[in-house]
Amino acid sequence: MNLQVNGEWREVRAGDLAAALAELGFADAVLATAVNGQFVPAPERGAAALAEGDRLEILAPMQGG
Repeated sequence: MNLQVNGEWREVRAGDLAAALAELGFADAVLATAVNGQFVPAPERGAAALAEGDRLEILAPMQGG
C-alpha cells in the first residue's frame, strides 16, 4: 500500500505501524510516531492498523545545542 511517510509517498507491505517501522528501517530506534496526526505510543504500534493513503510521521530525538 502507499503511505505518506514524513511527507514522501512510500510503498509499504506492512499492515500495522510496528511492522511498517521495521520495514522502513526504524525497528530498533527510539521514536515518536503519529498516524494521520494522532500520536501512537510505542506499546500500541502493533495494534495501529494502517490503510492505503495513511500519513505517518516518524520523529527521532536529536542531541546538540
